[in-house]
Amino acid sequence: MSNWPFAEADEERPRRRAPWGVLALVLLTGLALVRSGSGELDSGPPQPASAATAERRAPEPARAKAARPLPFSPVDRVRIPAIRVDAPVAEVGLDAEGWIDAPPPKEANLAGWFTGAAAPGERGTAVVVGHVDNARGPAVFYGLGSLREGHHVEIRRKDGRTAVFRVYGVEVFAKSRFPGRKVYRSRGTPELRLITCGGRFSKSEGYEGNVVAFARLVSTR
Repeated sequence: MSNWPFAEADEERPRRRAPWGVLALVLLTGLALVRSGSGELDSGPPQPASAATAERRAPEPARAKAARPLPFSPVDRVRIPAIRVDAPVAEVGLDAEGWIDAPPPKEANLAGWFTGAAAPGERGTAVVVGHVDNARGPAVFYGLGSLREGHHVEIRRKDGRTAVFRVYGVEVFAKSRFPGRKVYRSRGTPELRLITCGGRFSKSEGYEGNVVAFARLVSTR
């Protein structure tokens, strides 16, 4: 796990369950918490167009009217047809050091919903994390960096409803300058962030950044 300059990040670390629709601001350690992948594949995971940039502005959502928010419900599965993701979702919270935890790395096809934030479809910003790879090869969010504006993400909830989100941006951020407030802040509408590791990889430090997909609720069924 990478070290993190806590003195700089304290004001953005989540310390308790946020009210519905309000995301506790956090900084992920490059999903170093989800970063146990080997990084030794013949070719690395796909990277968004911003991969050559150390830090970018978080993209702004399209001005199209958002779908009506859903009430709270835990999460069952995530589907992303464009990158052939169809995976169960486990609940994740904070680890002993107060950072977002991750699904077990050995479970390659498993994502994690951070229960300290909104539920997908609820008003606020929901967060779903996943490994990019593990010691055996690609994992659930290996293809996240290849998502493009207009791709859809479907979150099936345990209340039987499906929240459909439209991607409006995919960025890579250096974990040393991860813009937590820009990524996690609530915009007052139902939003989703999908996060995995990205950027350059070294055996000593792991992945140097996070790939973040930004999406907005467009329909429910």
